[in-house]
Parts: sequence; structure tokens; C-alpha cells
Amino acid sequence: MIRWLRNRRRKRILDQPFPDGAESALHADVAFYGQLDRTQQRALRDLVQVFIAEKGWVGCAGVDITIEKKAVVAAQACLLLLGLKHNYYRHVKSILIYPNTYQVPTKRVGAAGVVTESRSARLGEAWYRGPIVLSWADTLAGARNAADGRNVVIHEFAHKLDFLDGSGNGTPPLPDRAAMETWREVMTTAYEKLVDRTQRGRATLLNKYGATNPPEFFAVATEAFFEKSRQLQRKHPDLYTVLQDYFGQDPASWLTTR
Repeated sequence: MIRWLRNRRRKRILDQPFPDGAESALHADVAFYGQLDRTQQRALRDLVQVFIAEKGWVGCAGVDITIEKKAVVAAQACLLLLGLKHNYYRHVKSILIYPNTYQVPTKRVGAAGVVTESRSARLGEAWYRGPIVLSWADTLAGARNAADGRNVVIHEFAHKLDFLDGSGNGTPPLPDRAAMETWREVMTTAYEKLVDRTQRGRATLLNKYGATNPPEFFAVATEAFFEKSRQLQRKHPDLYTVLQDYFGQDPASWLTTR
């Protein structure tokens, strides 16, 4: 019954015209949008329309939430869903947007139990069963430059996919045991190579932040999959293939600037 009501509500949303401001934002500010074919664009617009309607939007530190801002965030988040069975990131109830990099309080327990309090700068955060927090400046920069391998929205929503099985361990839900074994083998090898090259100060295609831990590696690899598709396919073909199988997309074949 709940699913029926939810689907009925979503149909009513999609029966409404796509907002003009959202359409203009996709063309003006979302670089990858123009590289999608018409079928993909139509599918993405449907995802964006439902996503915008279902999420709570909160402007922080003076940010004015507009339909254009919502569309820019939604398009980048929903790119990940184009080939997935999904429920519109159902556990993401709200999205908080700050104007720029924001500060959060942190605590660290050192030697002899000494607690050090400080503040840490963030571009974005994904809370388990909680909101997404984003810097608007970095969100917009990521949308406009779709080929630098850095996209805070893709990064944080990759974490949300990782959280779907409740673990957040760098392995999102996969269809079967064989897929799980292949994923773990490929991702572990690629992660360990990134850690090694990072520790030795060597150049890497993947953002070195991915060497932090397996969950961050998955998020960073997802950024590269969509933003440096052909380079990833050429330099890390096994990694590209497992991500291609998971996302049900082949961006190297249609994102022409990668």
C-alpha cells in the first residue's frame, strides 16, 4: 500500500511540467547534461523532478534555495541512478547547502587521554540515514567542470549508495556472490595500489583522498568513473569494468570530453 501511494505521488509529480528554471540550470550549469542523448536527458529530467519534490532543502548561513540550485544538485546526484534499480535515495530526507566550505567541530583523543578540540573544513558530508551537506561553491564548480575527477555531489551520493546495505564499507549492494567476489578482488587491489602510490608520493589518476579507507576509495573511484571515464578505462580497466557493471552505465562511450 505504501509503495502504491508513493508511486502514485511520483506519477503526479511527473505529470507536472518540468520547471523552467530547472531546465535552464541543466543547460547552463551542468556540463555533462549536453553530452547525454535525448533518451538519457529525458530519464535524468524525470529523476531530477521527483528528487527535487521529495527532498527537504535547507539553506544554511544565508544561502537562498532556488529551483536552479535544486536542479544543479539533483542532476549530479541522479546521474548515478540512470542505470541502477533505485528508490530516489529514499533515506536522504534533506539536503543542507552552505555558501562555501564550512567548519565543523572535531575532537581527538591523544596520549594519556588528552582531548584536543578543533574545527575542520568540509566541502560536503553524507550522514548515514541522515542528510547530505554541501558547499554550494564546490557543488557549482563540480557541475560546471565535469572532467577534473572532483565532484562533491557525486562523492557524497556515492557514500549514500554505499550505506544502502547498512555497512558503509566501500561495497554497495551487489546482485550475487560472484559479483561480490569480483568487486572485492578488484577494489582491494586498486585501493592498495592507490595507498602505495600515495605513500611513495607518486602521481595518481584517482584523487589521493581515496587512499584514506575503502569507503572513500569507492566515492573517489565513482568521481573518476563519471568524470575521467576514458582515462580510468585505459589505466584501470578492471576497476572501470566493475563500476560499469554496478552502475549499468558506460560513460566512456558517451561522455566525449573525458
